[in-house]
Amino acid sequence: MVFQCKMCGAALNYIQGNHILKCEYCKTMQTVPRLDGDKRAHMYERANHYRRNNEYDKAMGIFESILNEDNTDAEAYWSLVLCRYGVDYVKDPYTSKYIPTINRTQYKSIFSDEDYKSAISYADEAQIEIYKSEAAAIDKLQSDILTVAKNEAPFDIFICYKETDKNGNRTVDSIYAQDIYNALTKEGYKVFFSRITLEDKLGQAYEPYIFSALNTAKVMVVAGTSHENFNAPWVKNEWSRYLALIKNGEDKFIIPAFKDMNPYDLPQEFSNLQAQDMAKIGFLQDLVRGIGKLIKPIGNNKENTSIVYPINTEALCKRIEIFLADGNFSKADEYTEKALDLEPENAKLYIYKLLISLKIKNTENLISYPKAFYKNTYYIKAVNFAKGDYL
Repeated sequence: MVFQCKMCGAALNYIQGNHILKCEYCKTMQTVPRLDGDKRAHMYERANHYRRNNEYDKAMGIFESILNEDNTDAEAYWSLVLCRYGVDYVKDPYTSKYIPTINRTQYKSIFSDEDYKSAISYADEAQIEIYKSEAAAIDKLQSDILTVAKNEAPFDIFICYKETDKNGNRTVDSIYAQDIYNALTKEGYKVFFSRITLEDKLGQAYEPYIFSALNTAKVMVVAGTSHENFNAPWVKNEWSRYLALIKNGEDKFIIPAFKDMNPYDLPQEFSNLQAQDMAKIGFLQDLVRGIGKLIKPIGNNKENTSIVYPINTEALCKRIEIFLADGNFSKADEYTEKALDLEPENAKLYIYKLLISLKIKNTENLISYPKAFYKNTYYIKAVNFAKGDYL
């Protein structure tokens, strides 16, 4: 039987009876399952294929089937842990070692996970050493993610959708999702829409911000135009995590929004939810009104002590400049985002975003900035939207 390396994906030559193998390519020592026949071997092959492709729920279903046949299989328990935390392995460009990344952050430590405990209880000494070492790395990574996430401002609404197609081009789903985003932000809602919300997070891991948004948003709108797009791995990763929060008792709501497809082709998990047809005349107005019956914008919540924003861009700009002068870049960014919700093509606001990203207090200091910034996404947008005297 040939297994693929958990880290680099290269072929591992399985030796009957061995629970530990070393990858000849990335040199990583790793655990492998004990097999008693072709059936279990093929089940592992399928499950690991799904896990490597980020289809964690499908993989978990197969690993649970393996445990139904043999509840002492340490590797199956460990594989469930990897799926639950959405663990992938990526190559560190500096050390060439493969290190874990997390796509499904949990509040609880991996060391308190029941499947992890079962893996340890049924593993041999060599397996235990590897499980503990990998778990320690995952736990530290998760702790770092939670530290970043807890400092993020809460969201009202999370828009879940497929951003790009297989060729890397923007999907029509993304266009419809942005229409929803624009309609909701105009009503004062703080909306997580990855195309805009994460655009200033280039070069950073997205998981802390996605995790924070999923856990704070009271409503998720899942927008799509096909069965495949609704079930795309990263789309499903978001809405399945949100559904899990609801099943655990959190007061949250999911609204599926579809177009150009049969509603019966929506994910089975949405069968008991009231879906909305985006092709219907007045869809956006109906959606906004419906959400208004469920929640009020964070800024309108009397129990919330966050800032009540001015309603015009000019007033916001004055506050932004004060925050910049004080070196309070966090508040400056918060107000700039609110202003961009009002005027998304205001070149001056993108100059503010440029100053914030470079940690510069005013445009005068920008002139003498020692590094080139003409490739900065905010500078490019400022140039693209500039007109009149601002050119």
